[in-house]
Amino acid sequence: MTFDADVIVDRRRLRRKLTFWRVLAVIGVAAAIIVAGAYAYGVEGGAKSRPHIARLDISGLITDDRDRLALIDRMTKSDAVKGVIVAINSPGGSTTGGEGVVEALAKLRAKKPVVAHIGTVGASAGYMIAIAADHVVARHNSITASIGVLFQYGNAGKLLDTIGVHMEAVKSAPLKAEPDFYSETSPEARAMLASLVKDSYDWFVDFVAERRGLDPQTARALADGRVMTGNQALAAKLIDELGGEEAARQWLVSEKGLDETLPVIEWRKDEPAFGELGFTGKVAQLFGKGVAEAVFGTGTIRKIVLPEALMLDGLVSVWQAPSIAETQITGGANE
Repeated sequence: MTFDADVIVDRRRLRRKLTFWRVLAVIGVAAAIIVAGAYAYGVEGGAKSRPHIARLDISGLITDDRDRLALIDRMTKSDAVKGVIVAINSPGGSTTGGEGVVEALAKLRAKKPVVAHIGTVGASAGYMIAIAADHVVARHNSITASIGVLFQYGNAGKLLDTIGVHMEAVKSAPLKAEPDFYSETSPEARAMLASLVKDSYDWFVDFVAERRGLDPQTARALADGRVMTGNQALAAKLIDELGGEEAARQWLVSEKGLDETLPVIEWRKDEPAFGELGFTGKVAQLFGKGVAEAVFGTGTIRKIVLPEALMLDGLVSVWQAPSIAETQITGGANE
């Protein structure tokens, strides 16, 4: 009987120990979930609820990007965002894409101070976006300006002749679907395209004159498509200051009265507002992104599917140096 009682007592003790360790394991798992959740939503997600300076990255070719516009709108509405640094590293892109960002930044600028920093390159539509800020900072050797508009199209008529393909068309009017890719462009079609480019170019020049406080003649003289270094742009009054992102942050502090201790937090398009994705969805998104980047490298997948230059359509404002946003300026030339 005593033996049975001892066994029962031992079993109860063992059961209590197991219960203790099970509870401890549950607490550990819960803690891990909380930590993972904090990471999934970004540690910055919590910081974004406190006063800070937001950093908006504009890099690569600029397109009509609804996600970017939505991100700027969230910045505009966030009481925690006290100022914004727009970090630009772009040769330009579609004119309408730049125009959309300009309009979004105008709404942002009406509520909080905005400073732009041009890194390696901020040309054409990239420059257009930069001057939508209250203040523009660039490096001495940054590449900027390139104020102008371009409409490009190709003609594969000789190639089609070589392979024995003859194209024909029935049109409702001579300018319908002009220019095409298989016949010579008529003088009337060229004039039509020139009028499109001129209308967009006039808008761009007027915007430069307005934002930089230049008279129309001076703005037009500078808008001949030339690229400039940051130093040349400063002399031409196309930017306000030479320096890096720290100079941009210091401008917010010294000129707009922002607290020196405010952290700078990057806002990303791929980080939806809190609640847009469930925890599981966010973890899955991060896992998939991590695997893809581990296999292909950051930013490689989209290039594999479709090169950025082929994504542009319509009128473009772009300085066409290949992969310039990914190069660095050295002492002599672009590599």
